[in-house]
Amino acid sequence: MTYRGIKIGLALGSGSARGWSHIGVIKELQNLGIQPDIVCGSSIGAIVGAAYVNNNLSQLEEWVTSLTRLQVATFLSVNLSLNGFVNRERLSHFLSKHVCDPAQEIQHLPKKFACVATELVSGREIWITKGAVLDAVWASTALPGLFPPVRSQGAWLVDGGLVNPVPVSVCRALGAEVVIAVNLNGDILGRHFEKREIVVEQQEDNIVSKLLDKAKGYSALFFEEDRPEDVPPSLFEAVASSINITQDRITRSRMAGDPPEILLSPKLSKIGLLEFYRAGEAIAEGHECVTRLRSEIESVLGPLPADSD
Repeated sequence: MTYRGIKIGLALGSGSARGWSHIGVIKELQNLGIQPDIVCGSSIGAIVGAAYVNNNLSQLEEWVTSLTRLQVATFLSVNLSLNGFVNRERLSHFLSKHVCDPAQEIQHLPKKFACVATELVSGREIWITKGAVLDAVWASTALPGLFPPVRSQGAWLVDGGLVNPVPVSVCRALGAEVVIAVNLNGDILGRHFEKREIVVEQQEDNIVSKLLDKAKGYSALFFEEDRPEDVPPSLFEAVASSINITQDRITRSRMAGDPPEILLSPKLSKIGLLEFYRAGEAIAEGHECVTRLRSEIESVLGPLPADSD
């Protein structure tokens, strides 16, 4: 179903924990009567997009806003493997419960949906438009260092944000006449080297304590502390900032060549790569971002309802 005769595509960008902002963006667009016909996601955008096209967005929101720092830490594997330290079994259970049924296939969804992934050997951009939804989501979110590569279509696939962080081009290829793009990485450069105060929740037992200690060893983003300027960044700080730089540069280049009609850029620089427990803040900023850009949206789609509450 088109909006006022216009086929709308929604391009949900990559950005790890900042991606919960997509929930607020989608819900505020719904408040304005805007229901995209085509949804394309890269990395975390694939997760939120899959929940949306499967009518599970509210369920996903309820779960992510209940997360605490300790609960997020449980997704980290205590026994670090050589190809990633996210506990895939736990995350698979979460995706099956809050995003979509494992048996659901993309071609049977009520809206056109696609995920972007990257072929590891060649660097080629892969558009996944058929097959199991969760398999596509796994491939699109396989960020090197956190998740192992996913074997699909005869190749090893990794995170789509490495080649197409905001998949405007995919929406157009699937028939979108107007593309609403959500860029999560517009204000993130330098964020990981800013000093900030972190309060760690009280540890209730030795098991949780050991888990947190292990997580702290691999991710300064959970437990960032003041660091003298002459002390080099931690491994994860360096990796996270490198990913930010790459995605920012690629996003600018891709959108310069194929700009969306409407660009939404939530202000999310204070939310770290793995701070998934800050979903409430991210979702609220998603709502606010759409509200701030209301006039731009109206310039493209025409007058919107007077009251979006």
